[in-house]
Amino acid sequence: MIDILSKRYLYFAISLLVIVPGIVLLALNGLPLSIDFTGGSLLEVQFETGKTPATADLVTLYEEAGINDAQITATESGSLQIRSSFLTNEVRDSILTAMKEKSGSEVSVIRFDSVGPSIGKQVASRAALAVAVAALAVVIYITAAFRKVPNAFRYGVCAIIAMVHDVAVVFSVAGIGALLFDWQIDALFLTALLTVIGFSVQDKVVVFDRIRENSSLLRKLEYEKLVNHSIVQTLQRSINTQLMTVEFLLLALALFGGVTLQEFSVILLVGLFSGTYSSIFVAAPILVLWEKREWANWFKRTETAQ
Repeated sequence: MIDILSKRYLYFAISLLVIVPGIVLLALNGLPLSIDFTGGSLLEVQFETGKTPATADLVTLYEEAGINDAQITATESGSLQIRSSFLTNEVRDSILTAMKEKSGSEVSVIRFDSVGPSIGKQVASRAALAVAVAALAVVIYITAAFRKVPNAFRYGVCAIIAMVHDVAVVFSVAGIGALLFDWQIDALFLTALLTVIGFSVQDKVVVFDRIRENSSLLRKLEYEKLVNHSIVQTLQRSINTQLMTVEFLLLALALFGGVTLQEFSVILLVGLFSGTYSSIFVAAPILVLWEKREWANWFKRTETAQ
């Protein structure tokens, strides 16, 4: 039988290598929040070929309208995305008129999103509340469902730890994406994050449920071997369900779905893979680590021969 759990500290190290770089980037640069959370306006415009004004000129147009925080980004299609503080319809129209006069061409508005500061704060607070409620519900559900298993509470806590692992992976990817591709944390990111949490918990329940079943059938087996046996039994199901179906579809969407859906599909792709990975290589190993209380030996000095 495949021995998965004997290399559990290697799996923990791999997780840290994935999580730490992106989290460090977020700590240094801050969360790249979109207007969905901070409030503000996003105006995407397209000029006629060869008549796109210089970035400095567009910034000046915004400043003349009383907006001093405009940030301009060029897209692959040749349009310009301009992020700024909240624009009223009147200010937006005046800026578009000034753009038309400056460029001497027609200006096509591809996209205009505007969110007030109070709404942005509500979205951010409710997003955090949704994640907290989901975590609490997971602990209560798993503890209740596994109540006949010794130390049922541990299963819920280990599921939450693994869920936090998956959330950290998602934020790490977002931090790297923000640096390399100017990604932002928006409403679609929140949708992807909550989807990852849902799939993550589902995977943990499947693995833990098999451990629960084997606890009755193989009660004489040493706990680490019992958990390892349970993981191997669910391994094919996890691979077939995630990699062979959802992951391939998301990979196709990430490659061919266009710029708008790229961030969303990549976040889901990595997050769902992390959910499967953490079910096998994080949640169950932590359960064994807890059962054996291995932390007691982490900092114990080894006696040297005299």
